[in-house]
Parts: sequence; C-alpha cells; structure tokens
Amino acid sequence: MIRALHRWLGLPALVLVTLLAVSGAALSVFPAAERISAPQAEQAMSVADLAARIKAAFPEVEQIRRSPSGRITAYWFDGGTPASAVIDPATGAATASADPNPVQRWLTNLHRSLFLDDAGRIAMAAGAAAMLVLAISGSMLIARRAGGWRRWFAPLRGPLAGRLHVELARGAVLGLLLSSATALWMTASTFGFLPDKAAVPELPSGVSGTTDAPLASMPLLAATPVSSLRELSFPNPGDATDVFTLKTDGGTGYLDQGTGATLGWAGLSGWTRVSETIYMLHTGQGAALLGLFLGLTALAVPVMGATGLLLWLTGLKGRPRIRDNAAPGRAETVLLVGSEGGSTWGFAATLHSALTRAGQRVHTAPMSAFDPGRFSGARRYVVLAATYGDGDAPASAKGFLDRLAGLSAAPAARLAVLGFGDRSFPAFCAYARAVAAAAEGRGWPLLLPFETVDRQSPQEFARWGLALGAALGIDLELNHQPVRPEVKELTLVSRRDYGDDVQAPTAILRFALPSLSAWRRLTRRGFARFEAGDLLGIVPEASPVPRFYSLASGSRDGFLEIVVRKHAGGICSGELMALEPGRTVAGFIRPNPTFRLRRDRVPLVLIGAGTGIGPLAGFIRANTLRRPIHLFFGMRLPGSDFLYREELEAWAAAGRLSSLSTAVSRGARPRYVQHALTAEQLEVVRAIREGARVMVCGGRQMAAGVAEALTRIVEPLGLSPTILKAEGRYVEDVY
Repeated sequence: MIRALHRWLGLPALVLVTLLAVSGAALSVFPAAERISAPQAEQAMSVADLAARIKAAFPEVEQIRRSPSGRITAYWFDGGTPASAVIDPATGAATASADPNPVQRWLTNLHRSLFLDDAGRIAMAAGAAAMLVLAISGSMLIARRAGGWRRWFAPLRGPLAGRLHVELARGAVLGLLLSSATALWMTASTFGFLPDKAAVPELPSGVSGTTDAPLASMPLLAATPVSSLRELSFPNPGDATDVFTLKTDGGTGYLDQGTGATLGWAGLSGWTRVSETIYMLHTGQGAALLGLFLGLTALAVPVMGATGLLLWLTGLKGRPRIRDNAAPGRAETVLLVGSEGGSTWGFAATLHSALTRAGQRVHTAPMSAFDPGRFSGARRYVVLAATYGDGDAPASAKGFLDRLAGLSAAPAARLAVLGFGDRSFPAFCAYARAVAAAAEGRGWPLLLPFETVDRQSPQEFARWGLALGAALGIDLELNHQPVRPEVKELTLVSRRDYGDDVQAPTAILRFALPSLSAWRRLTRRGFARFEAGDLLGIVPEASPVPRFYSLASGSRDGFLEIVVRKHAGGICSGELMALEPGRTVAGFIRPNPTFRLRRDRVPLVLIGAGTGIGPLAGFIRANTLRRPIHLFFGMRLPGSDFLYREELEAWAAAGRLSSLSTAVSRGARPRYVQHALTAEQLEVVRAIREGARVMVCGGRQMAAGVAEALTRIVEPLGLSPTILKAEGRYVEDVY
C-alpha cells in the first residue's frame, strides 16, 4: 500500500515537484546573499537614531523598512516621482538601488503560482501536498528497507540507482517535510483559511495637532532597537492629524507627531506569530543558513525523481505484470515473493495465473509487504523465496522475518514455502529455509512441507505444483516458461587452453565488450559497469537456463574474461570450450557484491584452486593501490594447468602481488592448497592480525579443506572462520 502510494503519486507529480524544488533551491540563495551584501545596523542603535539619520539625508522620506536580513530601505518622493534606496544605517545615506531583483522576482512568481495567479497557486499547493506525502511514505519505506527506524542509517546494497535514491532521501527528508508543510500553511493563509491577520490598534480619536517633534524625543522610537524594526511610516506632510505608524517584531503602534506620545498599541496575535515563523522557516528570510539547508535538500528532489523513474522502469522489465490481482482483503490465496533479480516473479506469475484459472481469488505481493491485517480473507499463504548472497534476504523480502517475529500470533491461514536457488552454491535456498524455520517456530500451520527448486527448473516447479493442487483439492498444472534474460552477443577475441595433460580441459576465454547505448553508459548498468568477482551469465543455445561464471576482469579493463573447465555432459561448458575466436555467445552481467574487492587497503589472503583462480586473478589485476595480497593457488601439474602463470609473475614484479604459494596435487609429493596454507601459517597469521580479508574461490571440497586448515591456524588468535565470516573478513565463492 505504502509503496504503491509512493510510486503512483510520485510518477505523475514528478514534473511539478521537481519544478517546485529547483525554483525553491534557487530562491534559497537570495536571503543569504542579501544578508551578506546589506549594511547592518549596530546592535545598540535605536529606531530614533536610524530615523533621524535617514531624515537628515532624505528630508522627504515617507517610510523606512527593515527586511529580516537586516537590510534597511527608505522610500520617498523626489519631485513627485517615487524613489527608494538601500540605506547604510551608520550614515543614513543611500548605498544601492532598492529596485527588486528581476531574476528573484521571476523565480518567486514561478515558484508561487506558475505565473497563473490563483490557479497557479492551487497547482503549486498540490505539488507541495504531493511532496509532503512522498516524504512521509518514503520515510516509511526507508525504515522498512533498513529493518526499522533504529536502523535508519544502516548500510545499503543493491543497484546504484536504488542506493542513491535512498541515500539522498535519508539526508533530505527533514528539509522536504519542513518545506512542503510550511508551503501548505502559507497557501492556506493566502486564501484566507487561517485567522492570522495582523492585529492593529484602533485609530487615535484625538491628537495634539502639533508637528515636528524631534525623533530622538519620542520614547517608543528611542526604546525600540533597529533589530526589531519592521516598518516606520512617517505622517503625511502638512497634515497635523496624521501620526507615525511603527511596526516591530512585537506589534504595531501609533505615535503623535507633535509630542511623540504613544497613542495606541496592539501586540501580535498568536496566529500571526505562528504564521510569521512558518514564513521564516519556508523562505529562510531571517534565517539564511536554514534557507540554504532547505535549498540544498530541495536539490535532491530532481535526482531522486530521476532515480525513482529509473527504478520503476527497471522494475517493469524485471517483474512480469500480474494480471487479475485480487484486492488484498478479498484474496483467498496470498502469494508472497522474495526476489533479487526478478526471475522468481516469473514463477509467481505462472502460479498466480494457474490458481486464478482454477477459480481462486489470488493476490500477489512482495514479501516486504507482508501484513496479516491487510489479508483478512486469506485462507492460505504461499511464499516463493530466492536467496541473496550468503543466505541473505533478497530485495523484495526485506523485513519479512522481523515482521513475522513481531506478530503476537502466527496467522491461522496455512503456509507453503518454496525456495529457489542453485545447488552449486553453499547457501542453497538458505533464506527460504530460514523463513520456513521461523514460521515453524511461531507455530504457523503448514499447507505443504518446505520444498526447493534448483536452477529455475520448470520440471521441479511443475512437480511441486501437483502437490500444491492436491493439497487444495484442485487440478493444478504449472507450465512455466522461463523468461530469457536480456542478453548481448559476446565475441570471443582470444583463448588460452590448459589441462589436456591431466584430462581436465580448461581455458581462459576473453570476450570483447559489447557495444552499448548512450543510456546504458549513462546509467552504468550491466556491461557498462562490472567488477572482478561479478558473474557472467551465459545462455547456451541448447538451454534457456543460464550458467554463471565468475569474472576475472572489470569494466575498466576493457574486456570480459572467464575461466572455464569442460565438464562431462556439460551443455554450457562444452559450447564454450568449442568456441573459436570470432564466434559469439549470448551473455549478461549479474552483480555479485558479496565477492568483490572493497574500497580499502587491508591485506588480502586469496585462496583458490583450478578455475577458482579466475576472480582472484581479477582482484590482483585491479590492485592498483598495491595493497598486500598473498595468493595460494592449487593446480594438478605446473606444466599443464598453471593458469595465469605469466601474469602472476608480471603482477608480482609490479608490486600488485606480494607472495605466491602453489600446491601441486599430482606428482611425486601431492599437495593441496590447504597444505600450502598451513606451510605459510606464520604469514597468514601476520596478515590476519593486520585485519586481512580471506577470499576463497573453487570447488566445495577444496573450500571445506581450507576452512578446516584455517580453523587450526587462527585458533590461537581466538578466531575461527565463523567469527571472520561474521566480521565480513572471510568470504567464499564456492561451486
């Protein structure tokens, strides 16, 4: 509900809100500029002193005004022509013209009313209302994404556009709330909806009838400091019945021009004081630094608008449209989806369509929208959950477990949980398992036992669908057609072959970067920006299911490089190993932020065997800061599969690689990479004491051996691989 409100209000209001924000940001500069440029009165100067000096310089002066910035302006008639000037309080002389700044006047008219008078004021008020609702709903979404209000500034992950959108909102939301709320108050005041008219004293019934009392002899003027002056109007020359009118921060009064006596006084009403404070908070008049702050926060609006639009467009491409989505309160079956890249939404759309055809009322929503109060008619919940990284919640499931834990009781409607993942990864369906375990712990009744789908298998999904149909008492056929990811043709430019002597054909394949549109380059997505450790998805001709390979290069290197080993019966590896330079394959980029270089200079301990050297070589290649890197690499025979041998020697000579330890598993004295790690344990301990991060890439069996060896090495330090993982200092990319 909140996300939908934020999206569908933000999109149509984007232009109007942006116009409000940009024009407001430009106007915020003027109060500060005026405060700096205007001569200021001395702290102790009284209105009597100021008026006397100006009267001496301009005998025909009719009015003196002081703006919130402290600028003094005098108005008079010169030969029947109105004249005005900015005044130096120290001398009473003119220092500059008081003519309005034409740019400021133009911007003010644009900001207030779009040059359309009352109709324009109403339109801009609608824009301010939209900004207020967007700021409130955006704050709620940020808190939800972060895991609660207390985690408001929790680190973010995900696409750059999403992170930039939220980071700007975090910093700007207070200013936007203040600007939009005060704008609505001022609009209500303009149209007379608030009782904030300034109080004025009754006109005096009798005056002395004399004139020309010295200004210094008037007690009220002498007692009023210039700092509280707003306006002093002089009596009409030749009219002995006219009076001085003094307006200050405290109220309005009349003074007899012949005796200087105060003839009447009315203080400011509470409404007036509130309205003037609102005006100050909105415009920055009298609070230049606040105005600049509000202007700075307003500049975030166009960027947030652009990133929000980009996120929406990306979401449209990544998430299929759910047709016939029942209202949340009327749905019998609620499908909750946890997806990072969007593929799980495709399965949800297939299930939604099949259940709807079977006569069910179905509502599909992200897991982050879980709220049993909204789904009052639900008789069952079905959770389709992918896993992000090393067992984390995917983007659309953020906060689900916290909300489940916060319920006073589990829903009565029965639950089925289906996990999506890849069995080649150690955290296979870990998040979905955590959801199932948490639901069981809360006593949530089950509709089906927990099940998984490996590598987006339509067959496994269909088999699970039969079980779900049986539980519901309906015929349910799930014929899912995986949506082919958006791919680019990648041309192989070179290859180096290894491993034939040890019956393990392996190749380092280098592809040219594909041509990209200007939009892709501008948004820095996909092939426009990737790093070593990210994944290259290859879609083989014989299968719609992509296979993923860790990249040994980043976009700055100007090419795509992967290491591939041929597996018996492997569709994708067989196709890649048969590829000759000049031929193409279809591929796409998937970010892998949990296995990347960090922007720091802590030492690295890199451990890999076989094709696991790929991303590790990319890390060393990218080590332009020359941080200490210690590489442990396992191979079968040096003469057959010593991958990247020449590059490693060159990187060591250039200072990008500090040390290299190898392990040869075939030959007279077989040794594995964990043995090399143990042999160099003093160096490993020294690096870990210095805060080193351990990064492991390769087969599951190798990774288990490395973890066992590292346990023994770091135990004297009071550490373990588990502790290092919790600290973000031990990461694996295991297959």
